[in-house]
Amino acid sequence: MNTRYSHPDLEALLADAESDLVERKESLRGDAPRTIRQAVCAFANDLPDHRRQGVIFVGVDDSGRPTGLAITDELLRQLADMKSDGNILPPPTLTVGKELMQGQAVAVVTVQPSDSPPVRHRGTTWVRVGPRRAVASVQDERILNEKRRYRDPHFDAQPVPGAQLGDLLVGRFNDEYLPAAIDPDALAANDRTIEERLAAAKMILSAADPVPTVAGILALGRRPVDHLPGAYVQFLRIGGTEWGGDVQDEARCEGPIGDQIRRLDDKLIGHNRVAVDFTSAPVEIRRPTYPLGALQQLTRNAVMHRAYEGTNAPVRVYWFDDRVEIMSPGGPYGVVTVETFGRPDAVDYRNPIVAEAMRVLGLVQRYGVGIATARRALRDNAQPEPEFEVRAELVRCTVRAGARQ
Repeated sequence: MNTRYSHPDLEALLADAESDLVERKESLRGDAPRTIRQAVCAFANDLPDHRRQGVIFVGVDDSGRPTGLAITDELLRQLADMKSDGNILPPPTLTVGKELMQGQAVAVVTVQPSDSPPVRHRGTTWVRVGPRRAVASVQDERILNEKRRYRDPHFDAQPVPGAQLGDLLVGRFNDEYLPAAIDPDALAANDRTIEERLAAAKMILSAADPVPTVAGILALGRRPVDHLPGAYVQFLRIGGTEWGGDVQDEARCEGPIGDQIRRLDDKLIGHNRVAVDFTSAPVEIRRPTYPLGALQQLTRNAVMHRAYEGTNAPVRVYWFDDRVEIMSPGGPYGVVTVETFGRPDAVDYRNPIVAEAMRVLGLVQRYGVGIATARRALRDNAQPEPEFEVRAELVRCTVRAGARQ
């Protein structure tokens, strides 16, 4: 499934008008960006179970002839951004490149089948039916859910022993999660049962076997710590600059992930003093001790990417007089290594369904840019960039207040 297509393979696919592994687009004009995302979604779902990559050629007509479209770096960037712009969930695995086909440059998007279907574009599941795209039927989604159940290697897709459907806040799922996850028209036309909807969102194994998954307990659980003891954030405000100083404030931020984040945000806002400068400019300048957006990006990254398997440790946020330390259980994962950690081109997901839920709930806006956004916010606030200590069992992020504090 992961074998890369050779150039002759790509030429053969481009020439095969009946292949259900190929999509052709003349350009990115009009509704092409939307339909390309739908095609990515369909190839990632791999309903026919080819276990082969799907390919989208941009810069060719319906017959496979190159149109002479200029394949610029900007066009390739736009295609690559489809992976992480939040419109396709969970984020697909794809590569983007430029190939010479029939003597002319063509953009080639190669999409891997997902280990965690169904994959959706703006809440709608798309599949391939022969050489065209189609919205998945109820039976299609059942098949995709079964594929995930037996193929998904991720811990957050696994069932939680002893958990039952009643352990989930189903009302919150209906009232908050679904309207945010699914296009209103698609939601209005959706005649699936609540179990089928929960299974499609990967919150339970399947409609026939409604055992909550780890992601379901984390996103919708009444008391996630009853099943995953480390599923909370520990906040401490420590007086001074040394470990062992007096604890001036503390909070154990529990509940579903959305509640954890909101309670932690309350603490971050409450302890973030604002200095007012009346002298260096004609109008007063207000600067917080830390840019709130940077702290939010870094703490939410810690919650999203932490390990839940094999540990009962929480995410810890310790606020000292001169710094904030954020500690996340679990080291780098997948393509992210100690050497590549924090680089924008090194992105992987230990908890892809949790990441999807956080995106749906509005806790993150886009994948893979949290650290870069935090760095920029700190620079704009005249502070040092965050420091990372990356170990196999822990990632520690230290944000320093800066000399002026």
